[in-house]
Amino acid sequence: MSAPFGVGDGINIWLNGELPTENLRFRDEPLLFRPVVTDVAAGRVRARAYDYPAMSKELEGFSLQIEAGSYSSSEIIVLLGENGLGKTTFLKLLLERYQLQQQLISYKPQLILPRFDGTVKDLLLTKIQTKFVDNYFQAEVVKPLGLHQLYDCQVRTLSGGEVQKVAIVLALGKVADIYVIDEPSSYLDSDSRLTASKVIRRYILQQQKTAFIVEHDFMMANYLADRVIVFSGQPSVTGYASAPQSLLAGMNTFLAGLQVTFRADPSNNRPRINKLGSVKDVEQKSAGNYFFLDTFAVAATNNNSSNDEQ
Repeated sequence: MSAPFGVGDGINIWLNGELPTENLRFRDEPLLFRPVVTDVAAGRVRARAYDYPAMSKELEGFSLQIEAGSYSSSEIIVLLGENGLGKTTFLKLLLERYQLQQQLISYKPQLILPRFDGTVKDLLLTKIQTKFVDNYFQAEVVKPLGLHQLYDCQVRTLSGGEVQKVAIVLALGKVADIYVIDEPSSYLDSDSRLTASKVIRRYILQQQKTAFIVEHDFMMANYLADRVIVFSGQPSVTGYASAPQSLLAGMNTFLAGLQVTFRADPSNNRPRINKLGSVKDVEQKSAGNYFFLDTFAVAATNNNSSNDEQ
């Protein structure tokens, strides 16, 4: 147990995985946040693009309106909004649509009940045997989440966080075109949330798949998202889902509704909330920049735009 640190310094030390006062490293690699960049700056080309139509749903006094949108392979779209605005309903409508089109879907629900009688290894062999014995899947998904340490544990005795890790592995282990994941951060500690974010993002992009993810943890949402769908309205009464927007535009819209601004920590790019009424908070609100954009990303985007024009 270390001596006390200031809040900002303490969080950065924990993310970096090294105690400078003790010359002690407690994590092999630092946990870093990727800068907010555009697709052009990232240099990533998406192979296939798809559209979905405008949709609506009426449920026991609740009305949901969904704006038409598009998605592509090698892309993660995160759904942002208050509880009760229809995010899970939106996912279920997508599931119904894609099942009718006979597309392969993998779905991790919000509520997970461990009912399997047997060990974690038995469960994985039963549900995703082909992926489970694949060396790549073991190295990129199973071991980073620490699931190999739970092989001999009975599924019914797992903690909430352990059940969530098993559910994430099961979802990613299914052969699918689209992965629909509802609240992957539930029950996970902060370290596991960042690890899960890295695993999900890397796997989806490397496999050139698409993922729709509902996430309330702002840091995890920021790490995962290529684009975002913002939900607005009155909880449990009306909901409106926007078309997918860029990460910067979507986060700006979402945070403007909360009147909250974020900046990037210079050491690791993690989003840091500005104190209400502080100089930085007032400056960003005046400029309409509720969400930060890394200066390197701006320069990279401008350079690429100039090269495209030439």
